[in-house]
Amino acid sequence: MNKMKTFKRRFSLSVPRTETIEESLAEFTEQYNQRNSRHTEGLGQSHLQLSHLSPGSAALSPLDGGGLSPTSLSYRNAAHRRLSMEDVSKRLSLPMDIRLPPELLDKLQMNSPEDDQKPLTRLSRRASLSDIGFGKLETYVKLDKLGEGTYATVFKGRSKLTENLVALKEIRLEHEEGAPCTAIREVSLLKNLKHANIVTLHDIIHTEYSLTLVFEYLDNDLKQYLDNCGNLMCMHNVKIFMFQLLRGLSYCHRKKILHRDLKPQNLLINEKGELKLADFGLARAKSVPTKTYSNEVVTLWYRPPDVLLGSTEYSTPIDMWGVGCIQYEMATGRPIFPGSTVKEELHLIFRLLGTPTDETWSEISTNKEFKAYGFPQYRAQPLKNHTPRLDTEGIDLLSSLLLYEQKKRISAEEGIRHSYFKSLGERVLTLPDTTSIFTLKEIQLQKDPGHRGSIFHHTARGKTRRQSIF
Repeated sequence: MNKMKTFKRRFSLSVPRTETIEESLAEFTEQYNQRNSRHTEGLGQSHLQLSHLSPGSAALSPLDGGGLSPTSLSYRNAAHRRLSMEDVSKRLSLPMDIRLPPELLDKLQMNSPEDDQKPLTRLSRRASLSDIGFGKLETYVKLDKLGEGTYATVFKGRSKLTENLVALKEIRLEHEEGAPCTAIREVSLLKNLKHANIVTLHDIIHTEYSLTLVFEYLDNDLKQYLDNCGNLMCMHNVKIFMFQLLRGLSYCHRKKILHRDLKPQNLLINEKGELKLADFGLARAKSVPTKTYSNEVVTLWYRPPDVLLGSTEYSTPIDMWGVGCIQYEMATGRPIFPGSTVKEELHLIFRLLGTPTDETWSEISTNKEFKAYGFPQYRAQPLKNHTPRLDTEGIDLLSSLLLYEQKKRISAEEGIRHSYFKSLGERVLTLPDTTSIFTLKEIQLQKDPGHRGSIFHHTARGKTRRQSIF
C-alpha cells in the first residue's frame, strides 16, 4: 500500500488536476438528467395551465403535440432525443479511435424510452466507465510478449470492451520508489495530446504492484519498416513519412511540448502507413525559452551538437535536428552519425558538415568543451553526394534541419509547408488535427524497391521489438 501511496502522491504533483473519466461521466449524466427533468416539468406545467384555462376540455397528452407551442414541442423533442455515442465521446474526450459497443448507452441509461418521462435513477447518475471495464486488468487479454526492459514489459493484447488490439505497457512498482518519473511524465503529457500522428493512450490501470498503460496497437516501428524493406525505401514513401513526422511534431510544439527522444524506434507505423510519435518518457512541457533542462536526452545518434557540447538551454529546435537525421536514414538506409561516444559523434558531424567556426556557429570558439576536444578543421561536404536519391527540395529541407545554430533550424510548422511536400497537394495542410492524411485519396504509399513480402506481418519478438518504449 505504501507503494501506491507514493505513486499517487508523485502522480498528483506531476499531472495537472483534471476530471477523471468517471467524474466527467457522472457529471454529464447528472446534467443530462436535470435537463430532461426540467423539460418534463415545463411540459407538465404547460398542460396544467392549458387545462385550467379550458375546464371543459381534457388535458393534453404529453404524446399529443397538436396543441403545443413550437417551444414546447422543441423541449419535448430535446427530452426524447436519443443521445449518440458521438455525444458521449465528445463530452468525455475519449480517444478518437475508441468505438464503444452500442450496449454502452443502454447500460449507462443515457437515453430513455420515448414514453418514459421519469428522471433516471440515482444509480444511473453514478454510472461510470469503471462499471463498464475501464481501469481494470480483466478488461484486457494478454496475447504475446513483445519485449522487456529495466522498468517495463510490453505485451500485445486485446480489449474485451472494444475487441481492438492494444499494446499493454506494464511498469513494475518496486520498493518505495513508486512509478518511474518517465512513466508519470508520459501519462501526464499523452492524456492531453489528441492527434492523428501521436500514439493514443486508451487507459491507465494501477494496482499495488504495477502501473499498466494501454496504448493503441501499431504493427511496426520505422526501424522495423526499414529492416523489412531492405533499407531501400521508395522516395515517395519517405516524403509521406516525413510529412507525418513533422505534422505530429508541429502539434506537440504548438502545445509547448518537446519530445526530446526522436529516433526510428519511437515512430510507430500501422498497415495503412500512418506514422505516430510514441514514447514520451523523455518529453518535457516547455514553459519559458531560458529554462534549463538536462543535456542527457535524445539517443546519441540523433542528438544535436549544441546538446552534445553540454547545452542545457534549448527549445523546440532540439527535435528538428533528429528529424533531419531520420530523413537521411530513410533516404539512404543507414544512420547519418552512428557514433559510440560523444566525441566520436561530434567528430562524425563535423567531418560531414564541416568543423564549425564563429561564422557558421556564433561564438563557438568560446565554448570550453569544443576547445577541449581539439577537432581537426574539416570542410563541409555537399549533402547531395551522400544522399543522391533525394531531390533538390529534399536536400534543401535536410540542410535546413541540420544546422549548427538551433535558432536557425527550420521549425516543424515551416517544415510541413516546405516545397519538398508540394507534390502531396494543398489539402494535407487543411486537415483537422485528428484526421489522418490517408483519408485523402491522393495520399497512398507505393511499393518499396526493397520490399520483402508483407512488411507488416513480419513481427519481431523479444527485446528487439519496441525496445525503445521501455
